[in-house]
Amino acid sequence: MKKLRNVYLTGLMVLLCNTAALSQSVSGNLSAHAGEELQLEGFRGLETYEISRTRVGADGSFSLRYDGEAPGMGLLIPAEGGPFVVVLSGEDLRIEGEGLSAPETVQIGRGAENLIFEQYAAEHPRREQALSAWVYLNSMYREDALFAPHVAPREAIAAEMARIRAEDDAFLASLDSETYVSWYLPVRRLVSAVPVVAQFRTEEIPATVAAFRELDYTDLRLHRSGLLRDVLESHVWLIENSGRSLDAVFEELNVSFRIFAENLHTDAEKFSPLAEFMFDLLEQRSLFASSEYFAELLLSVYDDLLSRRLRAKLQIYGELRLGSIGPDFEFGELIQRPEGVTATRLSEVDADYVLLIFAAGWCPFCREMKPELMARYPGWRAQGVEVVMVSLDDDPDIFEQYTRGMDFLSMTDLKRWESPAAQAWHVYSVPTFWLLDRNRRIILKPNSVRHMDSWVDWHLVQGNPLPR
Repeated sequence: MKKLRNVYLTGLMVLLCNTAALSQSVSGNLSAHAGEELQLEGFRGLETYEISRTRVGADGSFSLRYDGEAPGMGLLIPAEGGPFVVVLSGEDLRIEGEGLSAPETVQIGRGAENLIFEQYAAEHPRREQALSAWVYLNSMYREDALFAPHVAPREAIAAEMARIRAEDDAFLASLDSETYVSWYLPVRRLVSAVPVVAQFRTEEIPATVAAFRELDYTDLRLHRSGLLRDVLESHVWLIENSGRSLDAVFEELNVSFRIFAENLHTDAEKFSPLAEFMFDLLEQRSLFASSEYFAELLLSVYDDLLSRRLRAKLQIYGELRLGSIGPDFEFGELIQRPEGVTATRLSEVDADYVLLIFAAGWCPFCREMKPELMARYPGWRAQGVEVVMVSLDDDPDIFEQYTRGMDFLSMTDLKRWESPAAQAWHVYSVPTFWLLDRNRRIILKPNSVRHMDSWVDWHLVQGNPLPR
């Protein structure tokens, strides 16, 4: 009996602790979601995670719990329709409306920070829209000879632009510095301004880049905001689209990555995931000069902070960088040969350029690219480009089905990731592309069929010189 009593008390304590941990509520009434499941998700770095879920009552009422000790942003996700963004700042939140798919019907009944967020989310885009219009008129009145002589309108435009900016700044400055929204809203403004700054307010590019560099990438508020991915991508995108020469773009990116790594190195847990994300982002955007620089920086200065996976990836990257000679390999036991091709290894392929592709019939992305690849190949071949596909299939029937209709050489040794070719080229995902010259020198790492086709058009069809 005493043992049962102890088990009961232990279970009760666990229940009470869990209830206490989820101390705040998100509740309300959403009539359109009656009877549906409703989920509350939070952000953890680059990913989301489930906080709690419930089933909405027949009358539309619901209640969800969350931990108020870890402020951040959240997503209310109904069974159907898009998510609704909420502030999880340690306050109870009440929401009333028809449905989350019609946000104009939703009202915040309780939750001071959510009311502030709602107000700014409604007002700031309108200010930005008006400011963009005034920026356009300002440019016209300064540069067009028809309007340039008129000083008074120019001064009025400048005054209104200053007023709009001051009004937005004043709203943010008025927020209690202890609140989560006082941190979140300026960062959200920074990210949302990037496309407009790049296109219409280019004079603001240096200050915007500087603001990204000043962010603390170890800050838990950033990792719980849902903005982390946007911050990282927007930072790179803005520099890439800043109107500078390509060399200047790489120089600016390298400065940013030095600052980023120096800031992040104080948090070993966050270092590798974010460093790998940024490295992959550079590769995806074909910013190879900066990805090489970043790889060397990480290996030479921050090696002790790298995960085994990231260290291996960066070491591989160093071996197979642009300009290096790619490894040779023999073709596998199953080969689909076009007529007239007798090559038995990569070095025997007779072509000015060879596009080496690692793919697989079990890979959905590889299957999706097949029609486009087959359509582009005749044009590439006419320009001296041959294609060699190494399939990482381990089933002959799947390989035969996947390569059926391909007019270029394709092969498999049925060893999947253990394939000597895949290991020699350090392939860890498919599809993977490498463009080689006649001597197997690596000259491009295309990220897609479309990227490869753009290279062929620019360099081979139009005759623009190859980069050295």
